[in-house]
Amino acid sequence: MKNLDKYLEKLKVQRNYSDLTIKGYQTDILKFLKYCEDKNINYLQLNKKIIWDFLKMLDEKSYTNASISRILSSLRGYYTYLYEEKIISTNLFLMVENPKKAKKLPNFLNNNEIIELLTFEELKTPKDYRERLIFELLYATGMRVSELCNLKIKDIDFNNKEIRVLGKGKVMRIVYFGDYALSALNDYLIVRNDLLKTTNNDYLILNEKGSQISRQSVEQIIAKRIKKIAFAHHLSPHTLRHTFATHLLENGADIRSVQELLGHKQLSTTQVYTHLTNEYKRKEYLDKMIRK
Repeated sequence: MKNLDKYLEKLKVQRNYSDLTIKGYQTDILKFLKYCEDKNINYLQLNKKIIWDFLKMLDEKSYTNASISRILSSLRGYYTYLYEEKIISTNLFLMVENPKKAKKLPNFLNNNEIIELLTFEELKTPKDYRERLIFELLYATGMRVSELCNLKIKDIDFNNKEIRVLGKGKVMRIVYFGDYALSALNDYLIVRNDLLKTTNNDYLILNEKGSQISRQSVEQIIAKRIKKIAFAHHLSPHTLRHTFATHLLENGADIRSVQELLGHKQLSTTQVYTHLTNEYKRKEYLDKMIRK
């Protein structure tokens, strides 16, 4: 292991890497050296098959793509050092690409969870009515939190249940809402003056000072309620938007219609939700099979 010790010393002295970083490099490189030792392979005499077999082994042991990429990066650096020291004639690791980062599917709520989240048993203060409206509108329309904060009363067509939303790139689009959101809107507007106080403000959602509510404040309201409900999985303020899109597709909505409602420029951005619904259906099927 003299070569490895010298390489790690170089990282410490010449590159001023921390002890923790160097330990990480060492752990990654030793994984491969141990693999070579177990297979009676000379680590200085490699071919592509050896490397591919090693990567296959990592995959079979359920290493994530991110972990495999990190190990490959460590080995590239080590074998570059061996090449520069003329210990090997070529660095095959330079010819191996990192695995593609797995696309993380967004979280969404199932029907029971969204019902629980939108059920407000006690509405006593204007803030309670405001909180219910925030959740109802985000789920009913798929708006971004920032879009909700910028919403003005004049943007709402109560008769046709439509809202004009100014999205990214200042592109205007129309979103729609149903009776539950309409009821939440009407109830909130009755008590909105209690929040408005003496300030003249056209924004729909107001803070305690009677001014336009901030995105951070809405996110805190959402996070607080999600924590109170105590769902098993990690959720974010964007979860209601994900849930809106997923439920539409689950109920047969056309993907291009969903794209327009979400304000996505590219269809590929919306298509992630088709993967989400397919994965959800697969899990549902497997759960049913297990219960039988």
